[in-house]
Amino acid sequence: MAVNFQALWVTQSDSGEFVPQIAQRKIDDLPAGEVLVRVEYSSLNYKDMLSVQGHPAVTRQYPHQPGIDAAGVVEHSSDGNFAVGDSVIVTGYDLGMNTSGGLGQYIRVPASWVIPLPAGLTTKEAMSYGTAGFTSALCLEKLIAQGATPSGGLVAVTGATGGVGIFAVSLLAKLGFSVAAATGKPENGRMLKDIGAAEIFDRAELLQLTKLVEAPRFAHAIDVLGGEYLANLLKIIDYNGSISCCGIAASPELSTTVIPLIVRNVNLMGVDCVEQPIARKTDIWKKLANEWKLDIVDKLVEEITLAQVPEYLERIKNGTVVGRYVVNLS
Repeated sequence: MAVNFQALWVTQSDSGEFVPQIAQRKIDDLPAGEVLVRVEYSSLNYKDMLSVQGHPAVTRQYPHQPGIDAAGVVEHSSDGNFAVGDSVIVTGYDLGMNTSGGLGQYIRVPASWVIPLPAGLTTKEAMSYGTAGFTSALCLEKLIAQGATPSGGLVAVTGATGGVGIFAVSLLAKLGFSVAAATGKPENGRMLKDIGAAEIFDRAELLQLTKLVEAPRFAHAIDVLGGEYLANLLKIIDYNGSISCCGIAASPELSTTVIPLIVRNVNLMGVDCVEQPIARKTDIWKKLANEWKLDIVDKLVEEITLAQVPEYLERIKNGTVVGRYVVNLS
């Protein structure tokens, strides 16, 4: 098959600079896999920015087609679980890291990475959630599994205006939780209130805590920042509370003591969105299509074209993102 398609194509110059541009590729050049998908929508994520910037922990070989999210229609399948014309979702695993990803009009992947698009979602809606919405749902499920209830007290969300944060606030509010949204962008407080936050606070407040433990402030939390923010958040979680930790936007380092974990019986839980078993991913996507579906999802995203992707990835790099960017590849 020699069909050409458009993709974001990242090359490395002789001087070592990584250069993203829109390029023509051939389907024949895609990697091996049982399922060929014509991508209708993708989305932009922090990890996509790292891939475009040449971060070796994300992508090792260039030139490369990034994009850790994709939703579209099966064009060819040698696996009996998928037929031509099926609408599907592909996120996580190696997609967009070292395997050609969703910021191109075609991907070819192993069938074991592919999820049928659940009834109740369009491909655009699926990518409006994308890895960010999927991750926030995983974080929320972990809190609930540890006993978090809507009547149990305030739940903090750090990085609340970013992709994961904005969906975490919205999902918690939908399920009846009281949410305290932490942000470094106070000008977006009105928006956070509109999507369900009961309280807004400056994330810098977390950097001012000096004791081993402080007066409890939150019942539970979802953290996407890591670093000193997470270390200090641990100090103000109430007895038997939990934190779902899923990001390193501030730092991957964690310098703290075990005192809050012991004296307050606090649970610190890591959340991975990449290598989840396919059955688990399928269950989460079904929830997002049904009982956890947000009726405000369109308000949380901005639709852009493939040609706009390099500019918008710069916004992610510069920390000026609010909400989510969904990429129309049709």
